[in-house]
Amino acid sequence: MTLDLDAYFARIGWTGEPHPTVEVLRSLHRAHALGIPFENLDPVLGSAPSLDVADLEAKLVRGGRGGYCYEHNTLFGTALRQLGFTVTLLAGRVVLGAAPGDIRPRSHLLLRVDVPGVATPYVADVGFGSIGALLEPIELVAGAELHDAPRRHRLVTVAHGGPLEMWELQAEKGGSWEAQYAFTREPFEGPDFEMINWYVATSPHSPFQQAVYAQRALPDSSHRSLAGLDLVETAGDGTIKERLLSGPGELHQVLEDSFGIRVPEGAVLPA
Repeated sequence: MTLDLDAYFARIGWTGEPHPTVEVLRSLHRAHALGIPFENLDPVLGSAPSLDVADLEAKLVRGGRGGYCYEHNTLFGTALRQLGFTVTLLAGRVVLGAAPGDIRPRSHLLLRVDVPGVATPYVADVGFGSIGALLEPIELVAGAELHDAPRRHRLVTVAHGGPLEMWELQAEKGGSWEAQYAFTREPFEGPDFEMINWYVATSPHSPFQQAVYAQRALPDSSHRSLAGLDLVETAGDGTIKERLLSGPGELHQVLEDSFGIRVPEGAVLPA
């Protein structure tokens, strides 16, 4: 199925000319990142979200919902292909928050995007649920730096002992670079992520089974993050406000009012 691009553009508030150029890639990426929230309500409520384009359109475009990386980047990649970009699925290993020596599985979906007539490919990713997420695509070049205001990112290669070059996306934090995730350029396919999506959504070992997670980047450069009942609001100047929600009732209200997520009718969210 093809995506209804007019409905998608309306959802993210994008009004540019739909041509496969670097500027369109940048502006679409930022519009999507600011327009559709990150959330994991389906796994918390007991189901694995569908990655079928029709279902993603119904949920993220028309249904007032968000999603996590597989949903966001499948939707975004579909839109880009329809516009004439070449999109390759890549699998990332999240290193943000990992303890030294921890080896996490490749559970993150990101995109390599090739622009017609442009030699250098880009990394695009509208589905990384973190304040360190990309707001705009970054060139897939070692040492590339991006000021995707108010954020800063860079791509570096790191040693890992394998036959393929390992890349690491880093975000600037407090004057130093903080690793977000690592990946190789090996192409993955949709069925690979169908399997990964099922595990992440249904495994009792998955954090997405345990609590509600939501993220929202806002046009005023602020950022909202929710983990369980812990709400963190980061202003554009870096000022942080944190508070604990009172329970499921307030959680439901905050998801609707502060994150723009339409909670499914009758949903019972964990305390």
